Formats: sequence, structure tokens, C-alpha cells
Amino acid sequence: MKVTVISIPVRDQQKALEFYTQKLGFIKKLDIPLNETDRWLTLVSPEDQDGVQLVLEPGPVHFEPCRVYQDALMDAGYPYTQFDVENVQEEYDRLLGLDVEFSVAPTDMGTVKIAVFNDTCGNNIQLVEYL
Repeated sequence: MKVTVISIPVRDQQKALEFYTQKLGFIKKLDIPLNETDRWLTLVSPEDQDGVQLVLEPGPVHFEPCRVYQDALMDAGYPYTQFDVENVQEEYDRLLGLDVEFSVAPTDMGTVKIAVFNDTCGNNIQLVEYL
């Protein structure tokens, strides 16, 4: 058994697609219309294009408990998920230059360095560098 697809809830798939590709650097893998408003929309890391796909899931739009959970995580400042990077400071500086909003600047936590940003689609995302 292996992980092949991971979902992240987004409130606007097009806005999420633009943010995740233009600012974070992910690559669109699949974009299949499901109905008039929703798509099966997946992204991959440029470093592992045959690896795990990230689904931009419109769950908060269609499923109230998903929206409530997403809101609760945002209000508490908890990250929905994390992305590993080679150098948190460099990624932080790059993303700041693209007007990405951070709630936690690069912070050394002992065995890791972290930073947390708002993906503009309802989620806090944590960057992690293993030290």
C-alpha cells in the first residue's frame, strides 16, 4: 500500500490552482471537469512529477462540516498540512517576494525549522526544513 493522492480543501479551485502553481511552483497534473463548477484537479511537485498528487478539493463549498473544520484550523492558526523544503529561510524570502502572507516567520524548533503561510484558499500551510 502507498499514498498516491492527498486532498487539500479549497474554497475556489481556480484561485487555488493559480496560487499553488504560480507562487508555490507545483505543476498541474490532471484537470478533468466533473460538473459545471467542479474539477478533478491535481498537482505534483516539480521534483517528483510521478509522485503523490495533491488534489485541490472543493469540499468546503459542498460539505458544511469540511468548511467548519477548515475555519476552526484557520482561527486557531493550525496548519492544514506541511510541505518539506531544503531551506525554509530561502523559501520564506522567495514567497515574501511574491506577496505570500506568513503568520509564522522562520522559527528554529530544535530538529526542524518551520514557517507558516496562508494559501489564500482557507488553509495555513507549514513549511518544514529538517535540520
